[in-house]
Amino acid sequence: MRKLRTLNAICDTGTVLIVRLPTAEASYGVACEAIAGGIRAVEVTLTTPGALDVISRLSEEYPEAEIGAGSVLDASSAYASIQAGARFLVSPHVGLGMLETAGRYQAVSVCGAATPTEIVQAATAGADLVKLFPSSVLNRDYARAVLEPLGHIPLVPAGGVSPDNVAEWFDAGVAAVGVGSFITKAAQREDAEQHPVRAAARTFLEAVTDARA
Repeated sequence: MRKLRTLNAICDTGTVLIVRLPTAEASYGVACEAIAGGIRAVEVTLTTPGALDVISRLSEEYPEAEIGAGSVLDASSAYASIQAGARFLVSPHVGLGMLETAGRYQAVSVCGAATPTEIVQAATAGADLVKLFPSSVLNRDYARAVLEPLGHIPLVPAGGVSPDNVAEWFDAGVAAVGVGSFITKAAQREDAEQHPVRAAARTFLEAVTDARA
């Protein structure tokens, strides 16, 4: 049942927040503000210093949110992430060790893929969702073309997604999107509000809702 809840959180909101920041404290702070803004699925990449500690803290303090781990390259990092409290695992490639571990412990698995062959391989190997990566290079037209024959595979682009282009991604047929800097770097913008990350999260989620209406 918990796995279904995680999948529903991703698919219902259509959004996974990708947190990749220089420090653990910055990652934790941004994630907290984003959850306050309505984000229900937060991916903390393992390239973040102290990532497992951040995942553990968020999982304990925000049981209403689904906390995941990103840049999960192998079975050992997958297991460590699950032990820390991660409910979903994201890989930039088709990682069989990650998929096997996710399946064993019923964590949602998201495999990265670029070509039609890789997308089918990820789905065949058991990925719950397939991350179109890097979507900053593989644009919306590419996603639309790939999904014409592979529309049964839930595709999640990650990279370069913003409120300005999110409607184009959903028009192409994707299941959800991964968003990073628009939310995580909101506090750096000159017109930042009192709670800029929280406001950016709300803005992005509203854009997703409008795009799917």
